[in-house]
Amino acid sequence: MGSTNTIRILDGNTFVVSEDTGDIEATPSEPTGLFSLDTRFLSKWVLTVNGERLNALSFDDLQYYEARFFLVPGMATHYIDAKLSIIRERAVGGSFREQITVLNHDENPVDLEIRMAAASDFADLFQVKDEILNKKGELYTEVEPDRLRLGYRRGNFTRETVIASSAPARYDRDGFAFSIHLEPNQQWETRIDVHTVAVGPGGRDLRMGVRAHGTERLALQHDLEKWIADAPKVNSQHGRVASTYRRSLIDLAALRFSPLSLGGATLPAAGLPWFMTMFGRDSILTCLQTLPFTPQLSKTTLRILAALQGTRFDDFREEDPGRILHEMRYGETAAFEEQPHSPYYGSVDATPLFVVLLDEYERWSGDVELVKELEQESRAALRWIDEYADLVGNGYIWYERRNTDTGLENQCWKDSWDSISYSDGRLPPFPRATCEVQGYAYDAKMRGARLAREFWGDAAYADQLEREAAELKARFNRDWWVSDGEYFALGLDPDGRQCDVLSSNIGHLLWSGIVDHDRAEKIAQHLVSPRLFSGWGVRTLAEGEVRYNPIGYHNGTIWPFDNSFIAWGLRRYGFAEEAATVANGILDAATYFDGRLPEAFGGYPRDLTKFPVEYPTACSPQAWSTGAPLLLLRTMLGIEPHEGHLSVDPRLPVGMGRIEVLDIPGRWGRVDAFARGRLDLDKLGD
Repeated sequence: MGSTNTIRILDGNTFVVSEDTGDIEATPSEPTGLFSLDTRFLSKWVLTVNGERLNALSFDDLQYYEARFFLVPGMATHYIDAKLSIIRERAVGGSFREQITVLNHDENPVDLEIRMAAASDFADLFQVKDEILNKKGELYTEVEPDRLRLGYRRGNFTRETVIASSAPARYDRDGFAFSIHLEPNQQWETRIDVHTVAVGPGGRDLRMGVRAHGTERLALQHDLEKWIADAPKVNSQHGRVASTYRRSLIDLAALRFSPLSLGGATLPAAGLPWFMTMFGRDSILTCLQTLPFTPQLSKTTLRILAALQGTRFDDFREEDPGRILHEMRYGETAAFEEQPHSPYYGSVDATPLFVVLLDEYERWSGDVELVKELEQESRAALRWIDEYADLVGNGYIWYERRNTDTGLENQCWKDSWDSISYSDGRLPPFPRATCEVQGYAYDAKMRGARLAREFWGDAAYADQLEREAAELKARFNRDWWVSDGEYFALGLDPDGRQCDVLSSNIGHLLWSGIVDHDRAEKIAQHLVSPRLFSGWGVRTLAEGEVRYNPIGYHNGTIWPFDNSFIAWGLRRYGFAEEAATVANGILDAATYFDGRLPEAFGGYPRDLTKFPVEYPTACSPQAWSTGAPLLLLRTMLGIEPHEGHLSVDPRLPVGMGRIEVLDIPGRWGRVDAFARGRLDLDKLGD
């Protein structure tokens, strides 16, 4: 496959990945095709003219929901004097639409056979990801006079792709074709509509709710314009900040996912191509990053996660009462319980983070009604921390998967198999506890206490939560401190031994507030030291650790989302210079990715590579990477809700110049924030 062009859509429910010609020719292991609801609805979509494949002169991804491809017949060395050109215009909304225009530039008439080869393997996204396409149902094709119907059926699980053209076509089992005659300078065009059908239990088409959002290009355009208009405006003397902000805002719009039960309300999907669905942790952290800019996402996220909160014990899904889901899927493997994501609850951080987001959202919005509406769900989440998450009985949140076939081994944000280790490189036994999750638990208890005292009318419960938080903080600072390195351990094993590596997780501890103030300065120093800070950002694992690898997924790469929360934590403890250093590195890196930060990039030293090296299989766009520049803006300007008002305390990196953030929404209405960075005296001297 050649270079790929990714079309990102309005609601995050559908996406297309194609070659730079617009063609799709997928193998079971390639994330190319038309995808929706975790199913590939088109695995082949190849345009030919007179039996010849086409080559791209250029392509333009006009908006996240549309693209245009300019093509000619022949190989790259042959088409300089091409007498024919083809334009493919593609848009994705609730369905997939493609306009094909053929132009004859010859002085003579031509007769052409235009053909589109079409097929679908209806692969589940998990099958694509795992490179295992094992279909247990029946694939079928129905050729009708005015359409082609591709389908897959397994019990009451049915998926169909229905293809029709505005110009008369000859349909067959392998696609459809047109025989056309063009006079000199004449053009021909047709519009092809591809509708996806997803039938669930009871014969209901699950796509109906999605289709109601509107599939027309104009509706998508108006929605994007409104999304941008409703968000604060960012102007900056340094152009990278404003351009990165706009790119993030548009990508965030593209990643909006509409769960089938919400009737059009949206929350952030995790990322393209593998994670275009709701994730508890990812959606919550993205909402925290973007609260000053797109607060509406938080309300939807809180409500849908509350609605799907665990209510029982289920080892297959790793569900407990009060536990917040990790991941929800709609594909075949989830429907037939070949994997547990219907939903799956195997994370230990989403549950305390749910309470953190509810409190933070109220601080910004003043939405007391939502706080009261979600009181019982919040109490259940706080109860889960103490009653079900403490597997060892020492007051910490632990994890050990109960679904040993398909459950996640590591249920923290660093969820790869080798992300938690001792300093000698060995992996600890289970259950495991990681440091940042204890910080989230502390923060949840403190915030839960505020909610209980101010809105739930339960001062006794508030006192209890504050007492528990204080005890947790004291216990944590005793048990997790690595005295010979003067930092907090990444994790503990069930015997209390420290996973004593130096990691980026210590920055999350600052954000949560669990760090004793007399130890915060050492943590700040570590975060911007050469072992952790590459010049572009803070590495997930420090240089010099046994498992350090600059392109190891969680063992040395730089994650923009991770860095945004690290910077926020540094500001919380008063380390504004260090926060600005981290923010500056990440925003510098963003310019090399045209403003779109990937999921992760290499942890190589900046003076070695001179540019950030993208991780080879990073999701892009990814929600919490998209949210990172927004949280960094908040951090640099020191924008915080304070006693019903918005306070601003800017500390910009040296040389950044003036930044304006206008019309910041909140309980105060809309206000503006301004900041000016200090001059770079060294450059002035030059």
